[in-house]
Amino acid sequence: MNSIYNLSREELEEYFLSIGSKKFHALQLFDWLYVKRIKDYNEITNIKKEVIDDISSNYSISPLKIVEVQRDKDVNKYLFELNDGEHIEAVLMMHDYGISVCVSSQVGCNMGCRFCESGRRKKVRNLETYEMVLQILMIEEDIKTRISHVVVMGIGEPFDNYDNLIRFFRIINDQKGINIGARHITVSTCGIIPKIEEFSNIDMQINLAISLHAPNNKIRDLIMPINKVYPLDKLMPCLKEYISKTNRRLTFEYILLEGINDSEDCALELARLVKGMNCYINLIPYNETNNIEYKRTKTVQIMRFYDILKKNNINVTIRREFGGNISAACGQLRSKKEEV
Repeated sequence: MNSIYNLSREELEEYFLSIGSKKFHALQLFDWLYVKRIKDYNEITNIKKEVIDDISSNYSISPLKIVEVQRDKDVNKYLFELNDGEHIEAVLMMHDYGISVCVSSQVGCNMGCRFCESGRRKKVRNLETYEMVLQILMIEEDIKTRISHVVVMGIGEPFDNYDNLIRFFRIINDQKGINIGARHITVSTCGIIPKIEEFSNIDMQINLAISLHAPNNKIRDLIMPINKVYPLDKLMPCLKEYISKTNRRLTFEYILLEGINDSEDCALELARLVKGMNCYINLIPYNETNNIEYKRTKTVQIMRFYDILKKNNINVTIRREFGGNISAACGQLRSKKEEV
């Protein structure tokens, strides 16, 4: 059965009209689902019983199952079991500016980035919209607090699940729904050019982050197979066009891998690559796993890389490290669960 959390408010309006009911019931139902957070249709008191019976016969209100939570300072990592027995992860992080959740968009990933635990295990399927929405609702229920920021940087390549992703954005951004501001939502892609072009036309001011991780095609080819399809000489002009069209600042994510992409020459080359763009670079210390041979760049070299970018007038930050005492790497908790 389809999930009620799959439907945007506009789709619910169409549904109510299709059964000969009133369009405004969509607003009422959204209030019950996302403000009052009901667990059972029987809790609804302002929509006729026959209408509720119709909804309940067509749309499930069932949650996901949280099978494990790992907690560390300012971070929780959740392992969810889906209805078909598959597993995904989401991560809650406490920042000084609010509470963010990193959600997954697929079961596994086909992009095959060499350093990524998620990409080590191939894509099984896309997540449906409700499976993304419920990650947020269930984490909010666990912590008894509202989430202020959402990043789609968990398991999967979000733009490989584009339609479900956009519906997810509409539901969580809806002021009558979860009501997370568009500027507090960020989606990350490894660089699927046609979808970046499509994304530049949506009517929401959602932030875009690019998983770059290399300053040239040679290194990027080595660690990110997608670069052989969409190399930097095609990707960068696309991103410049995106910035021009949307007037939004772009984020470049750059995981530092010891001896691979962390040299001073790489820093200088990266500075030249993004020079003049309305962007900033987020340097990410690598979370090592037992299954992948790449190593975390030493802190002194991370700072040297950072300083070179700064001296070249590049906006740059170093991502705060979370989860040192838990399975911090994306996909690591799922792998441990399914590979025992």
